[in-house]
Amino acid sequence: MVFYLSRRFVQTLLILFILSIAIYTMLGLMPGDPIELLITANPKVKAEDIVRLKKIYGLDRPIYIRYFKWFKQVVIHQDLGFSRVYKKPTTEILKGRITNTFKLMSAAFLLSLLIALPIGIYSALHHYSKLDFVISIFAFIGISIPSFWLGIMLMTFFSEKLRWLPAGGIQTIGVDNLADKLRYLILPVLSISVQSIGYWVRYTRSSMLEVLHKDYIRTARAKGLDEEVVLFKHALRNALIPIITILALSLPDLVSGAVITEMIFSWPGMGRLLLDSVLSTDYYVAMIAFLFLAGLTLLSNFVADILYAFVDPRIRISGHGQ
Repeated sequence: MVFYLSRRFVQTLLILFILSIAIYTMLGLMPGDPIELLITANPKVKAEDIVRLKKIYGLDRPIYIRYFKWFKQVVIHQDLGFSRVYKKPTTEILKGRITNTFKLMSAAFLLSLLIALPIGIYSALHHYSKLDFVISIFAFIGISIPSFWLGIMLMTFFSEKLRWLPAGGIQTIGVDNLADKLRYLILPVLSISVQSIGYWVRYTRSSMLEVLHKDYIRTARAKGLDEEVVLFKHALRNALIPIITILALSLPDLVSGAVITEMIFSWPGMGRLLLDSVLSTDYYVAMIAFLFLAGLTLLSNFVADILYAFVDPRIRISGHGQ
């Protein structure tokens, strides 16, 4: 177990290092660096000023030298850089943004989980019934609806017409209580959750149906075990293995879905920060934001592998088996 975790940790660091090279290169090759934007905004900038600014930003050096300078700055000195747009260290910007994104993600994840799993299990136990047919239709509708379109519709209906919920932001100015913050959280969470609920209902139903037709389920019933024991101890435990994969790998999808959702609802999180930093060529902030998403994907895979051992005792994590 220790060997496996150590090996996976090293693999994760190596992949993250390779991704950092690729992301930095792509950002560096993007048209419109900060100096070009300055020249466009002010054509009267002198040539010597351009040379001086390029030297300050390090844009006069090859991209691989700039990368290793950035890498040394981050890894050795723990300095994430200075935001050209926000005029403050990147670390200060990320603190509140990461917290806000985790609030949005965790709320969307829990809501989707609490709704999708029971409905998916119920649908599998009553497969091919009228209610199962209705659930499947709504699940497919949820999968098909784009989150940005749903966000706009929710905002139009609940904020503009009914005026029940705020259209955007994170809290009312001058008000600092939980009830007020929850009101601002409802619409963006619904916007992100609907698609996840549709996916997870379908996967849960499919996984449960596959397990319910296995021979060991028939054997358990033939032995006279209670139906609850058969369903929850034998069927659900084995059905959870593919479901865990979907749940773990859905975390990055929630973040990527939050990019547009945060823009629509003016939610100050990592998704909105990523988009703003790319559009404004704020490279230090964009780099860390991209690596945050990449790291979350790798972490999700790692957590999923570990959870397999707890769900199914037949799976053994060892240095030779994995």
